[in-house]
Amino acid sequence: MNVFEQPPTVPPGGRGRAGRRPPKTPKGRQVDPQALEEVRALLGERERRRDLLIEHLHLIQDRYGYLSAAHLAALAQEMQLALAEVYEVATFYAHFDVVKEGDTPPPAVTVRVCDSLSCALAGAERLLKDLPARLGANVRIVRAPCMGACDRAPVCAVGHVQVEQADSARVAAATAAPPHAQAYDTAAPLATYERSGGYELLKACTGGTRSRDDVIKAVSDAGLRGLGGAGFPTGRKWSLVRGEPAPRLFAVNADEGEPGTFKDRYYLQRDPHRFIEGMLIAAWVVEAADTYLYVRDEYPEVRLLLEQELAKVEAAGLSRHTGIHLRRGAGAYICGEESAMIESIEGKRGLPRHRPPYVAQVGLFGRPTLEQNVETLFWIRDIVEKGATWFSSQGRHERKGFRSFSVSGRVKNPGVKLAPAGVTVRELIAEFCGGMADGHTFKGYLPGGASGGILPASMGDIPLDFGTLEQYGCFVGSHAVVILSEKDDMKAVALNLMKFFEDESCGQCTPCRVGTEKATKLMAKGPWDGALLEELSTLMRDASICGLGQAAPNPLLCVLKYFPDDLKKPLGHW
Repeated sequence: MNVFEQPPTVPPGGRGRAGRRPPKTPKGRQVDPQALEEVRALLGERERRRDLLIEHLHLIQDRYGYLSAAHLAALAQEMQLALAEVYEVATFYAHFDVVKEGDTPPPAVTVRVCDSLSCALAGAERLLKDLPARLGANVRIVRAPCMGACDRAPVCAVGHVQVEQADSARVAAATAAPPHAQAYDTAAPLATYERSGGYELLKACTGGTRSRDDVIKAVSDAGLRGLGGAGFPTGRKWSLVRGEPAPRLFAVNADEGEPGTFKDRYYLQRDPHRFIEGMLIAAWVVEAADTYLYVRDEYPEVRLLLEQELAKVEAAGLSRHTGIHLRRGAGAYICGEESAMIESIEGKRGLPRHRPPYVAQVGLFGRPTLEQNVETLFWIRDIVEKGATWFSSQGRHERKGFRSFSVSGRVKNPGVKLAPAGVTVRELIAEFCGGMADGHTFKGYLPGGASGGILPASMGDIPLDFGTLEQYGCFVGSHAVVILSEKDDMKAVALNLMKFFEDESCGQCTPCRVGTEKATKLMAKGPWDGALLEELSTLMRDASICGLGQAAPNPLLCVLKYFPDDLKKPLGHW
């Protein structure tokens, strides 16, 4: 026998070579039997697959209000995962409250106050100051990023339910009897939608009346582009994915987290089946074996609505060609990036992947994957039924199609505005928003949310569309337009946006993780050192892995370039 195969010699008395007694229990955190039974009861008959880790964490968080060390250890054992894997995922997402062993659990009620730009303009900082005294020590109050209700700012979330146009009295009333999320009463349930011709196009596709090439040609001729921000031609993307080997998958991004953006929520609330039909048609076109719908956690009513309506669609046999899986986000802006979203669907931290390979080649579970956002799919039925010319004939200033603008800030009538592509911000304010809010004069605007830069009112006649703003250091992105007035300090605006990027950086790459932190400190300290901030911005743009770090400097660079008068003033506030 080899000496290494022999059992260790233990002298009389039971001590080992070092004179220590052998441990009574195995190394590592021990699983509490009661916690294990509680986790097993919550999971029930659900599968213990690795990609369901985030879904299972939500079950525990929803039931107990936080994630205890005992429950995390029990979940790790039940799913046969390393405890480190469970911890790294649980601590990555903002909506999971991880309580370490020996720490005090959070209060039963948590109020999240949105401090992103539109809510800051509407008084979020005042709410953060007033609420602690009003609500007392038994309610936890925390800052939170954009909740997708910028047209009804300021917004707070009591648990998961939002209080819109919030003041301290309304929030206090909500905390006294915390509400529960309920599905929206949609105006277009399945039966109503079918009576108006809904799903006839899908049936024509799956029944062989329509060909895949015909549908691709229709969306290509219409000029439909991805409306989540990147603007990639939809028909071309479908063709690229179809050219990859089967099995292919489909990931739908309903995680709009760009500050100022809320158009996807708008369409899902009002006409969910038009989106679902577009999703099922796209899945048929690329022959996706499974479709994963990733819904942001800030939209619990939308998620519940989709659960009930998708169940009806499946029961009606409309989705036989693709399996549908609804997945719940957990509070991470970075998961709006397609590869980070795919990582999250797989039950991991939302870290963007290096490219190549691209998602269309190696995406979800290593398979070729089509990725689309909600609004893009919403237009599929109308374009194919009414013809490409119907869609492409819309537009202004030599642009084509419709665009859904999420408008917030200093206007009389904020909201989702369906307008011709290429409309200017002056036209958008005057024709669609009722003009500027009383007492405010147009000074500047964000054409594409937090990452799209800031332009002055003097540049308010540029068509808003893909490719029209890049030469000015901006882009239209998800068409989130925030209107600013002479009462707003542009340095404070840019600082608010940089703080958002600092908080939402996934931390994977140093240029973004450290760059946003350093930029925030330099901007807050003042006076601004333009040369130093530009040097830091160049580093972030050139070396960051994904669009978050690459676009984060856009607002500060725009302030340096277009708002020199604001640079001379002390840092303002709301």
